[in-house]
Amino acid sequence: MTDLLSGITIHPQLTILVPALWVLGFALKKTPHIPDWLIIWILLAAGVAASTSTLGLDFNGIANGFICTGAAITTHQSFKQTFVARVKDEDKRQRNKK
Repeated sequence: MTDLLSGITIHPQLTILVPALWVLGFALKKTPHIPDWLIIWILLAAGVAASTSTLGLDFNGIANGFICTGAAITTHQSFKQTFVARVKDEDKRQRNKK
């Protein structure tokens, strides 16, 4: 198992996949008939499909799809919780002072 995991390398061509998944996630979020819980699974399928089409249908290709999808979701949540949530927290603090 260790040998299998040590063989995973992030392919440089897939760095564009992370922002592409961000854009896809944003578009899916604005689509009215797609529930929020389904977005992560669509992103994962798209990430794995794009990765395996670039690297081939093997463990490394699938792992890179998972890694790129995880990076897209993590960076989006970090941005959202750092900037968007802080604005909402500030609004709450101002309402509590009144």
